[in-house]
Amino acid sequence: MEQIGGFAPIVLLFIVFYFFFIRPQTKRQKQEKTFQQEIGKGTRVVTTSGIHGRILEVTDDGVVIETMAGKIKFEKSAISRELTMARYPENAPEKK
Repeated sequence: MEQIGGFAPIVLLFIVFYFFFIRPQTKRQKQEKTFQQEIGKGTRVVTTSGIHGRILEVTDDGVVIETMAGKIKFEKSAISRELTMARYPENAPEKK
């Protein structure tokens, strides 16, 4: 019985580790994957390197982004986030 009492802190430590580190990380990865799959033409984004631009073309393996300097091709995984309309209303997608 005393052996179970000595083992309990290790189990508790693993449970705390799971809920504070592993679970949030997997949730963030799922959200990022969903975002990259749903990304569309005309969306204004920021890359992981900090480049701001608008998506011109979406392919299976990447995207073409129009920036102030021209057109650049990126992997989908390089897209960090979308510029939200709530924070940047001037970045709303153009309506045709």
